[in-house]
Amino acid sequence: MRTVLKLPEFRRLFAGLVANLVADSVLVLALAIWVKDLTRSDGLAGVTLFAVAAPMALAPLVGWLVDRFPRRPFFAAVNVGAAAALLPLLLVGGAADVWVIYVVAGLYGLAGIAGNATLNALLREMLPAPLLVEANGAVQTVKQGLRMCGPLVGAGLYVAIGPWSLAVVAGTGFLVAAGAVATLPPARLRLYVPRQPLREELMAGYSHLIGRAALRRTVMGAAVAMLALGFGEALIFAYVDKGLRLTDPGFVGVLMAVQGVGGLLGGLTAPTVINRYGEIGGAALGLLLFVPATLALTVPVLPVGMVAVAVFGAGVPMAIVGITTLVQRFTPAWLLGRVTAVNDAMIMGPQAASIGIGAVLVSFVDYRVLYLGIALVVAVAGTYLWRGRRLSPPMSRLRPIDPPARPQAPAASRATAA
Repeated sequence: MRTVLKLPEFRRLFAGLVANLVADSVLVLALAIWVKDLTRSDGLAGVTLFAVAAPMALAPLVGWLVDRFPRRPFFAAVNVGAAAALLPLLLVGGAADVWVIYVVAGLYGLAGIAGNATLNALLREMLPAPLLVEANGAVQTVKQGLRMCGPLVGAGLYVAIGPWSLAVVAGTGFLVAAGAVATLPPARLRLYVPRQPLREELMAGYSHLIGRAALRRTVMGAAVAMLALGFGEALIFAYVDKGLRLTDPGFVGVLMAVQGVGGLLGGLTAPTVINRYGEIGGAALGLLLFVPATLALTVPVLPVGMVAVAVFGAGVPMAIVGITTLVQRFTPAWLLGRVTAVNDAMIMGPQAASIGIGAVLVSFVDYRVLYLGIALVVAVAGTYLWRGRRLSPPMSRLRPIDPPARPQAPAASRATAA
């Protein structure tokens, strides 16, 4: 991580990313709390999180837009747009205006998809391949570290100053991020986007993912694991209530903070693990850490639970850094926006669907039985990835793998993109 932070361009981008991630961490949970406060409904509060995830259906279109524009100004524009999308929150005055919060949550989710796709392409543009894992590790370290305090800060601002403070604080963070990226020097590379029928361009990200063995195996394994883990999102409440016999659901926030500590450590160690075992190997080990953590949650003992969520937290950035770096390494720069967006949708989409099913199942099935089932599925998915780790050998042992250069397009069909 020290190597990449020595680069002036990355330090400036990283400062903007920190501001973006702070805004992100204070916003989502507080929006759901706001809806709960206005409506007194847990279900309507949960719809807020669904609204954030719903734009995943537009991932191919979002990725296509990302690939049509220079990365640096587009990333700045996404952050400015995210800040502007928060302004309608200032008009919310009562339960009748909850729909405004849902719309803002949806726009925020859309900005998140575009921002992540652009960031992956921007890092690929700025950094040599061997430094990508360090950069991704640095981003995940900050993101996971903010899990320890960001949601609590957002909830505290909501209580102390009022819900409208969310728009001001988060909007400021997005604008700072936009300003940091806007001051970066122009890209040195001039890339073109081949002109194809619109349907082919929209499907290009999906075609690339399933056409490369390393990417196909990774997205399949990760999607199965996240599908299973989605069932467990609601189980943590049952673990606290029925397992630990704690009546205050707010204790879940304490466990999430402990998970953030584990995530911080995982983000710091992920580059070392991936440089040794490769991207698929690192992602597999991240998933396999979920297995003992999930099994430990069947034991209703608080110290055991604390260790379990910390181990779970350590696995999250390891898996994310491995998958993100693999996508960057095995995808040509001109296609990276579409591949990233579709990859996120294919992995996170099943999880979003399983969260709701898990919330229903926990009412009828013992949470410990569900945890055992989740551990079994994730163990299979993680082992499947581990067995395919040779598809992405560590770059320290092999020259960076990249698709062959595309032949130059005719002058009339060339366009510039970052």
